[in-house]
Amino acid sequence: MALVTTESLQSELEVFDISGLDESVLDKMVEQCICNRIQADEMVLEWVAYSTTKSGLKLNMDTLEQFEHEVLNKKHKSKQSFRREDTHNRTRDIHSLQDLIKAEEEEENLLDSYSTPAKGSQKRALTTPEHPHSKRSAALKASPGLLLSPASFSPSATPSQKYSQRGGKGEVVATFGAVQGTRWVGRKTPGIGIQVELLEGPEDSLRSSYKYMFQRLRDVRNVLTEKIEELGESLRCHFNIEEFSPVSLPAQDRITVLGQVCCDSNGKLNAQSVLLEAGPEQGGQQVPVDLSELKEYSLFPGQVVVMEGMNTTGRKLMASKLYEVKPVNVLVACGPFTPSDSLTFDPLLDLISVIVRDRPDVCLLLGPFVDSKHEQIEKAQVTETFEAIFSRCIESIVDGTKSVGCRLVFVPSQRDIHHHFIYPQPPFTLPNISKDQKLSMRVTLVPDPCTLLIDGVTFGLTSTDILFHMGAEEISCGTGSDRFSRILKHMLTQRSYYPLYPPVEEVNMDYEKFQSFGQMPLTPDVLIIPSELRYFVKDVVGCVCVNPGRLTKGQVGGTYSRLLIQRKSASEDGQRVRPCLAAQVVKI
Repeated sequence: MALVTTESLQSELEVFDISGLDESVLDKMVEQCICNRIQADEMVLEWVAYSTTKSGLKLNMDTLEQFEHEVLNKKHKSKQSFRREDTHNRTRDIHSLQDLIKAEEEEENLLDSYSTPAKGSQKRALTTPEHPHSKRSAALKASPGLLLSPASFSPSATPSQKYSQRGGKGEVVATFGAVQGTRWVGRKTPGIGIQVELLEGPEDSLRSSYKYMFQRLRDVRNVLTEKIEELGESLRCHFNIEEFSPVSLPAQDRITVLGQVCCDSNGKLNAQSVLLEAGPEQGGQQVPVDLSELKEYSLFPGQVVVMEGMNTTGRKLMASKLYEVKPVNVLVACGPFTPSDSLTFDPLLDLISVIVRDRPDVCLLLGPFVDSKHEQIEKAQVTETFEAIFSRCIESIVDGTKSVGCRLVFVPSQRDIHHHFIYPQPPFTLPNISKDQKLSMRVTLVPDPCTLLIDGVTFGLTSTDILFHMGAEEISCGTGSDRFSRILKHMLTQRSYYPLYPPVEEVNMDYEKFQSFGQMPLTPDVLIIPSELRYFVKDVVGCVCVNPGRLTKGQVGGTYSRLLIQRKSASEDGQRVRPCLAAQVVKI
């Protein structure tokens, strides 16, 4: 079968004065030729005969699909019903395409050796790499459909009747997200400009030799031990556990142990067959676990867990508590922290009361802390330096949340009058806090913008009102989505915290610094983007985008936000758990 191309089809169609066809129509016809194993001239003749009976149908994508359904599919099925394999008497078991070609060539050579002189005089020409001698090989190279035909893999194979008669082809059986109006069609030039890379470097490739079935038990044990110790250290720090006790050491008091869940036999794990195997640092022994006192649990063989319980004999652990990593509570608030008609920090004091009440794990506090747009600051009606006001503000936050012990993250703003008016903006400097080791562990000073990793979840932070700036410049037509979502999508796809150029007058951009510190190294799980515009929580291309609003709006109270996040992992059913479990915007 000769190779069917758009040029050969076009040539045959011009014989019947059919021209000016769209390229997609010709591509569809080539596909039909390949799938139905027919030549270009036969395809055109079939179409002309069909269109004549239909009062001269025009050749387009719709009529081609109708033609395929009414003519080609029926023709293909009739061919299948009468097709017979001419190689059914072979005794060889051929499992690959190359073996099949080689076998046919051997048979041709065998026939030549028994041929008469008359037939022998018609020997095939000598072959070269440029002119292969096998007709079978030439046919197979000509058509992808023929390459994947059943006879390509097994000489006695026949097409599956159940598969060819399957129903519901092309039916959508599961959906996720809003897919109405989505065009599931690729680019005109698929693959061009798309990069696919492994995060691991070439040195981490799996192309090197394996030791499977030749692994030493000691090496296997070392891998499992390292896993127990690594996760155990993370759990120990998370729950502030001083140390783990050996699992098999008799003790009259409650102990906290670390180990890996395993089964006491080769059967399926159940509540009566659970063993806890400790790492070498905790004795490296196994002990049965009684789960009867646990109200709820979810265990599987190989799971690294931290348990609390009693082991009075050293032979069985009566588990009373199973430590599980709980979601992290994050509070987000953005200044101003004072009303516009007063420099009293009453809204900030109310926020500190909320922090003490709700006890969040992390507080993300974005400026301005000393607002350059405040009425009294603009009129120079302050009686102390801006730095003194700022220091008093920060000290109030740090001291007021000391009982909670939460982590505090401070992000500067372009509107902080005492700080650098440049973008990207360097972090604050707090000499008093830097000297105190305990405070420096609680307080983190970051630039604007920045990307943070909080318990394995990536946060993108910026206090610059890019929503307001881009909203004033963006134009759109027929996009269908709201303005906030469009701007946020622009930021995420442009991989920049400030993609607008030129920037607004109030943003003093240093482009060398911007290249290094103003880009998004990756799409964050959560993007905090405070603005003068209305607060919101939106899911944009897989990123939870939060505008917490401002703590004060003029002379009245504003809003703040709180989030529940969880380390990225997989659930029991194998589905990926979303890092941001919940988010709210709350009035102060």
